[in-house]
Amino acid sequence: MKCCVCKEREATVHLTQIVGDKVQKLDLCEECARNKGINDPTGFALADLLLGMSGSPQEEGTAKAGELRCPQCGFTQAEFKKLGRFGCPECYQTFSEGLEELLKTMHKGTRHVGKVPAAYRGVEDMKKRLERLQQELARAVRDENFERAAVLRDEIKHLQARLAAPGER
Repeated sequence: MKCCVCKEREATVHLTQIVGDKVQKLDLCEECARNKGINDPTGFALADLLLGMSGSPQEEGTAKAGELRCPQCGFTQAEFKKLGRFGCPECYQTFSEGLEELLKTMHKGTRHVGKVPAAYRGVEDMKKRLERLQQELARAVRDENFERAAVLRDEIKHLQARLAAPGER
């Protein structure tokens, strides 16, 4: 397994942080672990490492001169480290460097695609299918393809019955 930071050397330091029900994993080579100052697992957070902060207690609190700040809300990396969230939508652009790797370790991907309960998704899929079948039925009638129209009509009735019966999805 390659190091998450340099992506060159073999990872020999494997860190896992569990906060609530979220698991964050980080794999580092010895050199990157040493450069990040990892010798006491209680003295840092994975967000610090991935965003390039050293995690030393002296850095917490007020922003240092030259530290990256969000132009919209004034949020700093130290505040992100402390709170675990950003101050505004612009922060995602401002702190984008390092953020993608952080998100990859925390989530399945780096693009939010939403989450829909499975039961609701099934109903929505059936409604979309019903709409397509109705459009196809209208075309079949317009084209005087009555055999196809009869098949579509039966399929539509079946789908409408399934949608009307809540327990049979």
